[in-house]
Amino acid sequence: MTAPTRRERLRTATVTEIKDGARRLLVTGGPEAVSLRAIARDMGMTAPAIYRYFPSLEALVAAVAGDLYDELRSTIEAARDGAGDEPVGQLIAMARAFRNWSVTHPAEFGLLFGAPTPGLDAFVAGCGDADHPGARFGAVFAQPLLDLWQRTPFRTPPPEVIRQRLGDRLEPLRLSHGEIPIEVAYTFLAGWTRLYGLVAMEVFRQLTWAVTEPEALFESEMAMFLDELGNSRQVLPPAGSAD
Repeated sequence: MTAPTRRERLRTATVTEIKDGARRLLVTGGPEAVSLRAIARDMGMTAPAIYRYFPSLEALVAAVAGDLYDELRSTIEAARDGAGDEPVGQLIAMARAFRNWSVTHPAEFGLLFGAPTPGLDAFVAGCGDADHPGARFGAVFAQPLLDLWQRTPFRTPPPEVIRQRLGDRLEPLRLSHGEIPIEVAYTFLAGWTRLYGLVAMEVFRQLTWAVTEPEALFESEMAMFLDELGNSRQVLPPAGSAD
């Protein structure tokens, strides 16, 4: 494998700098603050010069979103790898890591999981492709569920009931995660909407009227979800929690 040329290294460094600039604008001002003109100004470039690296603002934002998915996936994989070999323990660690990343990166969470950002329709639509950054992120969660199912099938509606209720609507999810059993796909979607809903409400400050400690609600809901799967076990407090 040949080493990259100096021109290639400079181009890679410039692309990284452009994306870093876009992320800074996202964090400080939201998606509407991200513009090629503002990024170019911060870099000492002209706005047209950025078109040599990204054909449009939408392409740049899609690249940033892809990087964020990869960053989040790496964070969750690290939590999984540090949790041992038991699928339940892995799911607990990964769910906590997802929440921690989300509440400490609210702007980035909003880009990935908030209101649709104009110009990202094609990026979002591609999530059904197994190679899409969003699908790769989801696959990290799907694998421990599949491992758990293969060890001890958890409680779900019978497959015929799931198909009667949903028809083939779970097929995109099943196929993008290696043709997982329909029971696993159903549970994956149910668990994800539950996890996402709680985290989104916390990130967007929609729980302040109801609870003083969103993390406690999160832990309770996670324990209930595992119990519903027939895998009731004590969910240990997060590291750093008070005894």
